Amino acid sequence: MNDKPIGRTPRFALPSRLLHWAMAVMVIAQLFIGVTMVASLANYNLLQAIHRPLGIAILIFVVVRIGNRLLHKPPPFLSTMRPWERRVATRSEQLLYALLVVQPLVGWAMLSSAGVPIVLFGQLHLPGIAPHNTSVYAVLWYSHATLAYLLFATFTAHMCAILFHTLVIRDRILDRMALWPTPGTKPAAEPVAEPTD
Repeated sequence: MNDKPIGRTPRFALPSRLLHWAMAVMVIAQLFIGVTMVASLANYNLLQAIHRPLGIAILIFVVVRIGNRLLHKPPPFLSTMRPWERRVATRSEQLLYALLVVQPLVGWAMLSSAGVPIVLFGQLHLPGIAPHNTSVYAVLWYSHATLAYLLFATFTAHMCAILFHTLVIRDRILDRMALWPTPGTKPAAEPVAEPTD
């Protein structure tokens, strides 16, 4: 059940908002760590030690978030979003969910194929999920890198769309996911139903 809307802008349920911002922080950190790992060999081992458990944490959180999404119906889009924008927003969100599930699994399989122990914390290790094979490792490494670029592009497009609506259209779309108090003034747009196709 969704929280009571602020003003006339319907909000996502509180669990949805908490999961959203927690994942946003983790994904931004993971993308930053990934770029730094490529650029800085001096800190590679330390960054790897953070990168691996963080990837698994993202995988766990996205599975929880998908379950939460099935339990909490999202609020309708605002009428400031055209039908094609609503369809693009829905598809891009689905793509983000898919990438956040597939990318950690590919990374896990990549390390397994390299025969590298996947250490989470202390003596806690993950089992291998791919055969120890250099050819398989090469394919998975390339896939992991390609998916990282796609995740970065999709995440950036999502942020740009939110900034455009917030700063240019000013329809208070960010209020839907806000954890902080928001003004109770009437929003610039009436909510409309999400596309079903």
